[in-house]
Amino acid sequence: MAIRVPRVLQSSRQILRQAKLFSSSSSSSLDVPKGYLAVYVGERKMKRFVVPISYLNQPSFQNLLRKAEEEFGFDHPMGGLTIPCSEQVFIDLASRLN
Repeated sequence: MAIRVPRVLQSSRQILRQAKLFSSSSSSSLDVPKGYLAVYVGERKMKRFVVPISYLNQPSFQNLLRKAEEEFGFDHPMGGLTIPCSEQVFIDLASRLN
């Protein structure tokens, strides 16, 4: 009997695997604490946010992941997860998830 994993969770796992590839930088400014994920948000100027991985289970954050997948696939221009929304929209969403 197989267990079906929702597509968003599979996408999240692939993003996390790719994020691990980029986290081996020697710069301490790029360090992300265990249990967190760095995302880049913005329309023109990208801003980096470090969010808890528990956000990956939230439907509203999963919607943003779907939009990121549609726009960028798994090749993100910033080298990390890029969320295609305004900074204010992301801050509003994150404040509701906390």
